Amino acid sequence: MTASGPLTPCAHPTDPVELSPASFCRFARFIGSELGIKMPASKAAMVQSRLLRRVRELGLESLERYAEYFFASANGEEREHFINAITTNKTDFFREPEHFAYLREVVLPARSRERAGGVRFKAWSAGCSSGEEPYSLAMVLAEYGGSQPGFDFAILATDVSTKVLNRARAGIYQESQISPVPPDMRKKFLLRSRDNAARLARVVPELRQRVGFHQLNFMNGDYGIKDQFDAVFFRNVMIYFDRDTQQTVIGKICRHLVPGGYLFAGHSESLAGLDIPVTVVKASIYRKPISPERGR
Repeated sequence: MTASGPLTPCAHPTDPVELSPASFCRFARFIGSELGIKMPASKAAMVQSRLLRRVRELGLESLERYAEYFFASANGEEREHFINAITTNKTDFFREPEHFAYLREVVLPARSRERAGGVRFKAWSAGCSSGEEPYSLAMVLAEYGGSQPGFDFAILATDVSTKVLNRARAGIYQESQISPVPPDMRKKFLLRSRDNAARLARVVPELRQRVGFHQLNFMNGDYGIKDQFDAVFFRNVMIYFDRDTQQTVIGKICRHLVPGGYLFAGHSESLAGLDIPVTVVKASIYRKPISPERGR
């Protein structure tokens, strides 16, 4: 049997870095029910490679033994380690830069006109990973506010992985990671490490204070969010969900959009065919109608 082969009943594998088809199926069901993430048989090799470090940390002799430990213990702490290991956390500063240009050139002026009087602009980075997206948002909003007296903003950033949230809160990045940040913003919003050999940079405190990081599982029945947002960035997340889960999750997210608010999806994602209260205004950008009758 190979890691990506057909899931047929068989004895436990003798290879310590290989899961039996039965154990992989069990993990796949857990991942689907707990995180909403599709996990077909073709992902078996990925699951195995991501769990190996945890197996070694626990001093277990095999992945199969880890499966037995995980499902027998029902240990909340181990569940967190598992989620941290299994979730994908690919992100970059100013990823899909057209979205940030649209935010700066269209969304912010429109919301300022519609909500005159110094109302705080609120944004949500839903699936924020290690923080590059919400800090990119913070840079754009801070730049805009510099020329708009009375403008204020706050950002909520959520992810299911506590590991990446801890990295995001620290706001420390390798020099190679900050290369997409425009040079003027790098000078203004990033502090270089005094240790030149470390080649690190940290987001300035003024921006870090604008972003609140919290753990959130999109499969939760209640997200526990009381705020309404002018813009939600929910990008490159729903590609991991099946259609029913996409409908449920995006429906919940849209409840937290103010009338006239904008939803940004990944360029490879589409909301076509979903029954949700937003309309497309540009490829991968949607808006909740201002009219209450249409935006319900």
